[in-house]
Amino acid sequence: MVELAADEMKNFGMVWALVIVSLSYSFIIGKITPKGFVRLVAVLPIISLFLALPLNLTSIHLCGFTAFLITWLANFKLLLFAFNEPPLCCDPPISFAHFLAVACLPISIQTSPKSKDGTNTEQKPQNKYYPPHKNLQKSPNNQNAYRKTPNKSYPSPKYLKNPSEKSLWNYIVKAIVVAIFLQIYDHSQQIPQMILWIIYFLHIFFVLEIVSALLAKLTKFFLGLHLEPQFNEPLLSTSLRDFWGRRWNLMVTSIMRPTVFQPIRGLTLRPLGPVLATHLAVTAAFVVSAVMHELLFFYLGRVRPTFEVTWFFLLQGVSVCLEITVKDYVGKRWQVPWWVSCPATLGWVVVTACWLLLPPLLRAGIDFKLLLCAFGKGPFCSETWLSFPYFLALLAYLNSEHDDPNSENNTIPDRKLPSNPGLQQLFLPI
Repeated sequence: MVELAADEMKNFGMVWALVIVSLSYSFIIGKITPKGFVRLVAVLPIISLFLALPLNLTSIHLCGFTAFLITWLANFKLLLFAFNEPPLCCDPPISFAHFLAVACLPISIQTSPKSKDGTNTEQKPQNKYYPPHKNLQKSPNNQNAYRKTPNKSYPSPKYLKNPSEKSLWNYIVKAIVVAIFLQIYDHSQQIPQMILWIIYFLHIFFVLEIVSALLAKLTKFFLGLHLEPQFNEPLLSTSLRDFWGRRWNLMVTSIMRPTVFQPIRGLTLRPLGPVLATHLAVTAAFVVSAVMHELLFFYLGRVRPTFEVTWFFLLQGVSVCLEITVKDYVGKRWQVPWWVSCPATLGWVVVTACWLLLPPLLRAGIDFKLLLCAFGKGPFCSETWLSFPYFLALLAYLNSEHDDPNSENNTIPDRKLPSNPGLQQLFLPI
C-alpha cells in the first residue's frame, strides 16, 4: 500500500511538472504568434495533452482534482487565450507567474480597458464573479460606448451576497453538520438509499465549500490573489436559473459564459432572435457541461459511459429554458414565495441527481463511503474530526487579521509573487 501511494505521488508530481512545462510553452506562444487560427493550432497539442494527463493517475482525489483543473478550466482558458481573450490575455499583459496561476486555478485578474490613445479609462468595477453577458450594442455616436440591451432571461444578480464575505459561523455550522453525518453513517443500514444519497450529496458539498474557503484565504494571504468561490449558498436557490447560474459551481459558470454561452448567443441572436438565441445558448452550455462531466466520470471510474450523466444535464438545461419561458410569460403577475420555490428547486435537482447522476458513479465502483474517507469516515476518522477546530481556527485567523476592510472585494492586486521558493509551491496542487 505504501509503495502504491509513493508511485501515485510520483505520477502526480510528473503530471504537474508537464502541466507547468506546457503552460510555459503556451506563454511563449502567446508572445510570438498572432491571435486566431495560428495560435489555436499552436495550443491544440497542449489541450490534447491535458485531456490525456489525468489517465496517469488512479487516486480518486488526485485524479479528480487534476482533471477538473487542467482538463476543464485550463483547457477552456487556453481556448480563450488562442483568440486573445481574458483571463490569460489582459492589457497590460500579466506576468509569467500570474499566467501559470490563472491558467491552473480559478483566478480572475481585472484590468482597466484602454482608450485609443493608450491611456487607461476609468470604469466602474464590475462583479468578477458574475461578468455581464456580451449582449451589448454599439452606440451610433461613439464606437467605444456601449449600452446594455434588455435581457429579461438573465436579470442582474446584484442582490446576491459576495461569496467571499461569509462569516466564520457559516463554516462552523456546516462543520457541525458534517460531524453529525459521520455519526449517521454508523446506522446507514437502517436508512433508505435515497435519504443516504442526499446525505452524501450534502456531505460532499459542505466539505468542498469549507476546503475551498480555506484555499481562497491561503491564496490571498500568501500570493495576494483572489480565488474565485466555488459556491454561493446553493441551498438558498429560489429557481433553477439561480441555482445553476449564480450559486452552484461558480468556477465552471464563469468559464462557460465566455466560451459557450456568449459566442453561441452572439452568433444566433440575429437569425433566431433574443429568446430562441438565449434558449439555444443555455442548452449548448448544459450539453458541453454534460460532455465534460462524462469525461470526468470516465477518469474516475475508467468504465464505458452509459450517458445517464448526459441525460441529467440535458434535463436540467431544458428545465431552465422552460423556467425562463414561464417567468417571461407570467412576469410579475404571479410570484412564487421563496418558501415554496426554494424546496421545489432543491428537490428537483437532488431527485434527478439521485436518479441519473449518482448511479453511474456507483456502477463504476466508486463507493461514496470511500470517496468520503478522506473527509472523516474511515481509519482516520478520529484524526479528521480532531482537525476541524484547527482548520476553522486557521480560517478565522486569515479572515480576521489579513482582510483589508477598505479594499475592493472585486479588485485583484497585480503585484509581484513572493520570491520564497516554498511559497511558489502553493501554485501546485497538494
